[in-house]
Amino acid sequence: MPGTDDRLRRLRITLTAFFALDGFIFAGWVVRIPAIKHQTGASAGTLGLALLGVSAGAVVTMMLTGRLCRRYGSHPVTVVCSVLLSLSVALPPLTHSALALGLVLLLFGAAYGGLNVAFNSAAVDLIAALRRPIMPSFHAAFSLGGMTGAGLGGLVAGSLSPTRHLLGLTLIGLLVTAVAGRALLRCEVPVPAAAQPSETAPRRLDARTRRLVVVFGLIALCTAYGEGAMADWGALHLRQDLDASPGVAAAGYTCFALAMTAGRASGTRLLERLGRSRTVVFGGGTAATGMLLGSLAPSVWATLIGFAVTGLGLANLFPVAVDRAGALAGPSGVATASTFGYGGMLLGPPAIGFMAEWTSLPTALTSVAVLAAVATVIGATTR
Repeated sequence: MPGTDDRLRRLRITLTAFFALDGFIFAGWVVRIPAIKHQTGASAGTLGLALLGVSAGAVVTMMLTGRLCRRYGSHPVTVVCSVLLSLSVALPPLTHSALALGLVLLLFGAAYGGLNVAFNSAAVDLIAALRRPIMPSFHAAFSLGGMTGAGLGGLVAGSLSPTRHLLGLTLIGLLVTAVAGRALLRCEVPVPAAAQPSETAPRRLDARTRRLVVVFGLIALCTAYGEGAMADWGALHLRQDLDASPGVAAAGYTCFALAMTAGRASGTRLLERLGRSRTVVFGGGTAATGMLLGSLAPSVWATLIGFAVTGLGLANLFPVAVDRAGALAGPSGVATASTFGYGGMLLGPPAIGFMAEWTSLPTALTSVAVLAAVATVIGATTR
């Protein structure tokens, strides 16, 4: 029906705006990590513990957000979490110790994790109504927002303090949320055309379904570990180990985000052609190869190429995992897969920080390649 198609198209555009905003704000924060590390005087290990706050806050609130989506709907929860994320991103540059930084990052992570569960749940409902695997397109918007946020951060790194930069992100976030949030609250949750159990109604899951959700969660874990490592440590690796300028260091995450955006923009076509299992196998193998180059290459340009290849490989793994988990178990499935995923981010910052102190940061970053290879094995052995 034309009217229904128009409503679904508007909903898709609105959700895309929230995905893009999420990536924009998050990338704007991560490119200022080196400056905030210097401001707090933290070592690599204590910085890793402070960065743990983002993932810890996200993991703690994700399962709660799944229940809130069932009770109040994913659209209102998306708007509330977007407001909280926009406000909390201004807090890190106000801290002057690793402990204080970790505490404010708990709040930032809680808002970030809640927003991810809420808008992914809304996207799963829309995918069921459209009957097309369009989840990668939403995550492409996230990556495009990340690329834009990182690029902007690199441009203003030498002229704006972290405080002014992140306060600007707060204002942009609140403005976008006001416009897109109003549109989202007017959109009804789409009903799948096929007669099947509602994605929003509580249901009992059998043991096989629960195992499948866990499998998708493990893929999400391997992927999010890599994304978190690139966000938290990529710029520092370029700056500290390869003597790159602040602008070039920020460009490392930009290359990663640009490649991930390209991979996700073509993700729907790739999924329709290869299927989910082959997409996971291909992506995991590519990411493992790229990260070995990115972490061990002796030159800045080779490292940037490695980061880009890693982004291309990881591009569609997390969208596939969240999409299938949500299709199987609704918001609870999205929350479970996301919790596993951000469990990977929870382990990543301190693990890489401690490994960097015991060995070196380049050696620690090879753990990303190891987990990408694990995702490849899971994809190859599981249909």
